[in-house]
Amino acid sequence: MNKKKEEKQMSPEEIVKYFKDEFKTKIKYSEIKKRTTGLKKKEFVNIWMRIDKSIFKQYIKKLCDLTFPHLAVVSGNDLGETIELVYNFSIYYGKHLQEISLNVGVELPKSKPEIETVCDLIPGALITEREKQEMLGIKIKGIPDNRRLFLPDDFPKNVYPWRKDEQTKKEIEKLYKNLHEGANKK
Repeated sequence: MNKKKEEKQMSPEEIVKYFKDEFKTKIKYSEIKKRTTGLKKKEFVNIWMRIDKSIFKQYIKKLCDLTFPHLAVVSGNDLGETIELVYNFSIYYGKHLQEISLNVGVELPKSKPEIETVCDLIPGALITEREKQEMLGIKIKGIPDNRRLFLPDDFPKNVYPWRKDEQTKKEIEKLYKNLHEGANKK
């Protein structure tokens, strides 16, 4: 009889410990949130972690050693002096009512917003990484394709629509105010 080896599923607490044991104080914050959903009140788990940028790539490698994570999206937010990226993973993906949402936050200084690509580990990350480059001005080091995808080629360079700084607001406002002119130019 040829039985497929079952992957041991770790509890949310074991997952947090797994990363804290490896990275110690570079895990800046962790929280496990549990809630029930649906008519049968099944438990759904969210793990929130904030990590130091210096361990980012190592953290993702360690996550891939644990289980192959499903990357849903990378969220981004301009916090003023920093830009926060939140990598939203589902682990144990496809195991009905056993999936765990793992949300990993990392802050980048706005003065040098750079982070390594994870496309070499998770090829499906390409689109969401390209989006963060265009919309927030993040430099994704090692990205296999850094062409624009969401903004038109004639969109002004160094203007990032999701940034909240005054210069960006002024540049975006100019684009909105003159939108009608594009149709009349020939």
